[in-house]
Amino acid sequence: MRTREFGKSGLQTSVIGFGGWPMGRGQYGAFDDQQAIAAAQAAYDGGVTLFDGAAVYGWGYGEELLGKAIKPFRKNIVLVTKGGRRWLKDNPDRTRAAVSDSSPEYLNEGIDESLKRLDVEYIDLFLIHWPDPSRPYEVPMRALEAAKKSGKIRHYGVSNFHTDMLAECLKHGHPVCDQVGYHMFDRRPEAGTFPFVQKNGMGIMAYGSMAHGLLAGAWKPGHTFSEDDWRRNGKNFGLTIWAPENLPANLAVVDQLKKIASDHKKTMAQLAVAWVLADPAVTVALCGAKRPAEIKEDLGGDWVMSGSLRDEINKLVLSEGKGNGKVGDPGPP
Repeated sequence: MRTREFGKSGLQTSVIGFGGWPMGRGQYGAFDDQQAIAAAQAAYDGGVTLFDGAAVYGWGYGEELLGKAIKPFRKNIVLVTKGGRRWLKDNPDRTRAAVSDSSPEYLNEGIDESLKRLDVEYIDLFLIHWPDPSRPYEVPMRALEAAKKSGKIRHYGVSNFHTDMLAECLKHGHPVCDQVGYHMFDRRPEAGTFPFVQKNGMGIMAYGSMAHGLLAGAWKPGHTFSEDDWRRNGKNFGLTIWAPENLPANLAVVDQLKKIASDHKKTMAQLAVAWVLADPAVTVALCGAKRPAEIKEDLGGDWVMSGSLRDEINKLVLSEGKGNGKVGDPGPP
């Protein structure tokens, strides 16, 4: 598998990373723990060297499961997790079940708790999960610099930060990447975030490569989600691509994309991953999986997509897609 560097940080990663959000029980529907662990092993066997999690995935359960999964090969990978989100476990509204808290006290506490749940001695890359506008960005940057000097983390970065936030962070620290949502139906980061990151020697970790399931190619008209699935509310990071009024049109787009994939002897998922990796700003495309077969298919996304093919896909999604994020649209709140 190809590798890329996070900007000019010296931190190398496989171009496809294992996304641990589906391991968060209660957020992505039912799954079998052993199958999820086997999926992580299959990812490693297939050349994946970056494994991503977060404290809020399953309120800690996702980190515990990810820690078990990577134990046999922990020293050979880049382990990523995210923090700075205070849990509101009793809030039934899953869209408001966590709030940002980047205070030094909460970040330090969160790093220690993540180390315990993951059962590791250090975290290769720690990210602030969402911006905390209640305090200057200098504050968390200084806290993460201190955590780096202590040896608890080796690198740090941010997630879901806009360019003005990134600029403030860079004045006071050395974040190596921004993790943002990016897929065929969400091109919002291309206009601002991607050029900024490239100019400032940072990398991009792209999540949602399969549009959180839409581009996996298995959904049918009338698709529904279980009660324990965050996608049930019909919105995803400010977009409405699978809302009832938009899903039929977008499934029709996916059908056309499947034909394009077949013409290139690829599956829909492999087309989706290659599309993400075709943008030079992207360091790694995250792919979540609950079963080995899913991640094995995703690994076939490591191929070079031509500019003309990418343009063809962009034209199709832009002209016929509904509720999607266009270049220059404001990013998620």
